[in-house]
Amino acid sequence: MTFVDTGGWAVDLMDALGGPGAGLAIAAENLFPPLPSEVILPLAGFAASRGELSLAGALFWTTLGSLAGALVLYGIGAWFGRDRIRAIVARLPLVNLADVDRTEAWFARHGGKAVFFGRMIPIFRSLISIPAGVERMPLGRFALYTTLGSLLWNTVFVLAGYVLGEQWWRVERYAEVFEYAVIALVLAAVGWFGIGRYRRYRQLRRGTLVR
Repeated sequence: MTFVDTGGWAVDLMDALGGPGAGLAIAAENLFPPLPSEVILPLAGFAASRGELSLAGALFWTTLGSLAGALVLYGIGAWFGRDRIRAIVARLPLVNLADVDRTEAWFARHGGKAVFFGRMIPIFRSLISIPAGVERMPLGRFALYTTLGSLLWNTVFVLAGYVLGEQWWRVERYAEVFEYAVIALVLAAVGWFGIGRYRRYRQLRRGTLVR
């Protein structure tokens, strides 16, 4: 989706519904990550700078939209459940159930931090809600960390749009650099994991052949 497309429908929603429109746009961004919050949030700040809605209203509605979208994804994760996840992993090459066990143990210890900080990381902003649902993190705890993390992220971008005014679109350029850096790190981590698992698989195969 292009910048013009995203900005266009988000502006239409805000023009028609005001603050609730901004909330709906952010809820949609949570459910469909290709829709960039880095465009919608500065737009809401710009609208606030023009007096079309209050700054507090922009922060309230966008954060409420973030929470609403996250709760939907949490529900999907809870419906999917850990048994289905384990059944899928059992069929995947280079991945085993021990990885799932370690992930579950890690999430049990650090789930709150993962949700809070995850709400401020591109790509993971939406995805972190699904494992929280799979692991059945207490709903009140999930909602609290999601709200706090979303409020912090939203405040940065809404205020940027508010301060920049007509130049609000500049925010997207800097956000894209951050997003590309995150994608590069994720790809590097996946590559490192895959190579390590492949080497281990080869070693196990050799050991089996020797015996």
